[in-house]
Amino acid sequence: MTSLKTKSRRYNSGKAYADLATPKALRNTPRGALLVSNTDSGDKKQGTVGGPRIHSSRRLGFWRNICTGAFATHHNFKLYQKDVKSAFLNGPIQELVYVEQPLGFEDPKKPNHVYRLHKALYGLKQAPRAWYECLKKFLMKNGFEIGKADSTLFSRKFDNDLFVCQIYVDDIIFGSTNKAFCDEFSRIMTKRFEMSMMGELKFFLGLQIKQLKEGTFLCQTKYTQDMLKKFGMEKAKPINTPIASKGHHDLYDESKKGKDVDQKLYSSMIGSLLYLCASRPDIMLSMCMCARFQANPKECHLVVVKRILRYLVHTPNLGLWYPKGSTFDLLGYSDSDHAGCKVDRKSTSGTCQFLGRSLVSWSSKKQTSVALSTAEAEYVAAGACCAQLLWMRQILRDFGCEFSKIPLLCDNESAVKLANNPVQHARTKHIDICHHFLRDHKAKGDIAIHHVSSENQLADIFTKPLDESRFCDLRSELNILDSRNVV
Repeated sequence: MTSLKTKSRRYNSGKAYADLATPKALRNTPRGALLVSNTDSGDKKQGTVGGPRIHSSRRLGFWRNICTGAFATHHNFKLYQKDVKSAFLNGPIQELVYVEQPLGFEDPKKPNHVYRLHKALYGLKQAPRAWYECLKKFLMKNGFEIGKADSTLFSRKFDNDLFVCQIYVDDIIFGSTNKAFCDEFSRIMTKRFEMSMMGELKFFLGLQIKQLKEGTFLCQTKYTQDMLKKFGMEKAKPINTPIASKGHHDLYDESKKGKDVDQKLYSSMIGSLLYLCASRPDIMLSMCMCARFQANPKECHLVVVKRILRYLVHTPNLGLWYPKGSTFDLLGYSDSDHAGCKVDRKSTSGTCQFLGRSLVSWSSKKQTSVALSTAEAEYVAAGACCAQLLWMRQILRDFGCEFSKIPLLCDNESAVKLANNPVQHARTKHIDICHHFLRDHKAKGDIAIHHVSSENQLADIFTKPLDESRFCDLRSELNILDSRNVV
């Protein structure tokens, strides 16, 4: 309905965008055909004629884009960005979809007719899928290979040079070890689609990206400032850590709960902080701990959330630094806080994964069952880290990288011995079978689990609140730096 020239608009295929169909043809539509109608207010409504709706899904590709940035930094080439104008209008649709004549543009000779669409319109559930299929066919026709693990990644090899292209709806990130291939890609894309060349990648999905001679810096400074202004915290008193070293006591203390607070406001703060975690691993733990109370937030919970915002007032310019010149080895850290939750006594798993010195993935998650020992909690956390490393290895294969015996560092010797010991015994029989795949991949040579001292355990920042000195040390080790120090 967004196109007011539906009757006459044509595209490169030479086919009309839509054809008029008679009411009789509409009555004879097969099951599953969609009818899209106008309302007096101009809104869109969708319904099915005797069949189910067709759904499409969207998901933020933060990790994929961060991984692409780390790969580009290591191979010393810049990333560029292109934007497809009216992307969804390019996708042919296979289903039968009818649309009423746009208000004010009805055909006076055929007022009771509707249009049968050949290509998608914005608002149709088929539109994202149709656009992706159109783009995929075009790229594969021009010699690009689709990623086996990541269907939004396309690559093409030229002797010793590599071209990579990452798709996110109508935004395209691309780069190559040979600048000429970037120019050629821009040419063929502009020839086929109406596009705008946005040049060097600087801003994407809320991420600010600085590609420098020494490395790449990712941050969300503008988003942070806007968020603080939104919640009226831009002039709040700064503080040095996002949560006190005994902050979990404030969250679970029954005597300090206080009155109920606005659930909508609380959830809005948590959602905003969750989006910020794409470039701020230092607030991941505190945000996840506060998110557990969204169903019934109290005053004490809101105080802790506002402390996180006060920490952001103190550190608005922090972000991830990806230095050049480091190795490109895959490495994982896993840690846990045994029985850290004071309500159900479940443990918290913390993991982080590196490509060389570049932090590309991290998590802080409460375990699904109560661990009976510290060793069990650490073993479960190591299993979660193993699963993430194996998934990352699959993704990185699309970049032409192969890894085996990926180091996984754990600071609990008992958990390391459990992983290395293939024999089932009385002390491990109660551990859920799903966690024992760590042993399987250790035996296959996919993972090599090693012990690391607690002082060098970088995942400690994702499991429990720390004192200021320890917190700042780990934050620095994760290469979370101030943008003013890397420009």
